Amino acid sequence: MQFIETYIKGVWVIEPKVFSDDRGYFMEAFKEDEFENHIGKVNFIQDNESKSTKGVLRGLHYQKGCFSQAKLVRVIKGEVYDVAVDLRKSSPTFGRYFGLLLTETNKKQLYIPRGFAHGFLVTSDEAIFTYKVDNTYTPEAEASIIYDDANLMIDWPFNIEKLILSDKDKAAKAFIHAEYFE
Repeated sequence: MQFIETYIKGVWVIEPKVFSDDRGYFMEAFKEDEFENHIGKVNFIQDNESKSTKGVLRGLHYQKGCFSQAKLVRVIKGEVYDVAVDLRKSSPTFGRYFGLLLTETNKKQLYIPRGFAHGFLVTSDEAIFTYKVDNTYTPEAEASIIYDDANLMIDWPFNIEKLILSDKDKAAKAFIHAEYFE
């Protein structure tokens, strides 16, 4: 695996070695010792998966305070534009985002540490998205930032007038009203 730290400290792109032949392919999606050697110790406790259609935007979600979650995300089918927003007030990249196209073909993964909002936009007809988390989901601690916040200036690769959003995501707060991390 190749581990590439992005311009936002703590956010990593992980490119697995893929072995392909006429039967298909094989890859190691997660290997604890390699992960710890590059990123550090993370105790993933749960795997989640979602299926969405083109134009679905999920996010920008985060868990507040001690309920924050680190995530290791990837796409099994289709493609998504994945975004992590730095909510760490002490960070030099506070309020900046990192975006990356994750596809079933490029097999790239994104590691997002605690202290970030996360979201993704489906750019293929359908996508199956999977991710590991290191903390349990707590409904009372859930929060969202509106996807088109002017302070974030996220360059979503899709006509935003055709987005499909949940009611919860439509009602998300502006970045200036988010609960930040120290």
